[in-house]
Amino acid sequence: MSAAVEVEHLSYAYPDGRTALDDVSLRLEPGERAALVGPNGSGKSTLLLNLIGVLRAQRGTVRVGGLPLGDDTVGRIRALAGLVFQNPDDQLFSPFVRQDVAFGPLHMGLAREDVEARVARALAAVGMRDYADRISYHLSIGEKKRVALATILSMEPQILLLDEPSAGLDPRARRELISLLAGFNGRTLFVSTHDMRLARDLCQRVIVLDGGRVAADGAADAVLYDAALMERHGLETP
Repeated sequence: MSAAVEVEHLSYAYPDGRTALDDVSLRLEPGERAALVGPNGSGKSTLLLNLIGVLRAQRGTVRVGGLPLGDDTVGRIRALAGLVFQNPDDQLFSPFVRQDVAFGPLHMGLAREDVEARVARALAAVGMRDYADRISYHLSIGEKKRVALATILSMEPQILLLDEPSAGLDPRARRELISLLAGFNGRTLFVSTHDMRLARDLCQRVIVLDGGRVAADGAADAVLYDAALMERHGLETP
């Protein structure tokens, strides 16, 4: 079976010359839940953006669902893997919730009734069924994050990439988010986070990225409760 995500010797530098990823290799199996942790500036968001071709590495290869990332495959890869940005305002741009969630399916060329069915399923999946006709701008940060997730779920991806999903949430909204994500059985989850308790509660595996390189990769408890390792990379145990 093809890996859900496979990265080999990936290196990426920004136009100003700053190296963000340095020879990164990793593999995620279908259905696996992995957390990507590391200090600010370690390359976590850059790696997620490289997985769907928003950024293109200067060296190395990316495969998603067995497809090598390239100009001819990037559309299919973005149908397989959906990225939920840290700031939901970067993802929500339509006046109403329903329009935001429908945007992706509409641009897939689906029939109107299929789009409406996908919108209904996606909003129900994130507990926002009654918010379809609400104005996105007026929602709380937690509600916006749920709608941003629904915009990706409406595309029915096999792989969910989430960048700091719990950032800005109060304790109740954070617990609700973890419970929500834990219910997505069968999907591959790759979660960039500073929230070590979320990583522990949601993921089976933790990858530590520091200075653009993979510093550790192993079972969640083994990595997260290695106090010396975590301190060395500017992190804390849960």
